[in-house]
Amino acid sequence: QVTLVESGGGSVQAGGSLKLSCAASRWWSNSNSVAWFRQAPGKEREAVADIYTNSGITTYADSVKGRFTVSRDNSKNTVYLQMNSLRPEDTAMYYCAAGLQFNCDWDLVRCYYYWGQGTQVTVSA
Repeated sequence: QVTLVESGGGSVQAGGSLKLSCAASRWWSNSNSVAWFRQAPGKEREAVADIYTNSGITTYADSVKGRFTVSRDNSKNTVYLQMNSLRPEDTAMYYCAAGLQFNCDWDLVRCYYYWGQGTQVTVSA
């Protein structure tokens, strides 16, 4: 079993920045994909970014490219999401996910075994 704990959420004004953290109780293989998703009230959960913890290869949703950066610190089993130039439409609960199933797409909710409890991000205009 893997436990994921997110932190770093909060309230900021548009144009501001936040850095989220996702701490894993352990890595479960030599190649781990850890993703960030978000869910706004009344909307479906959507993928934001993904990183492979061994190679550092990243993928981003078009809506956050150039503004968000995902990174990792393997010594701490932690993945980060640096969010800059925040917009009101970025307001959502942010979740990290891990345990990507084999041959499954990184941006699909159903493809992940493990989820954190979420951290709220609120961006005011």
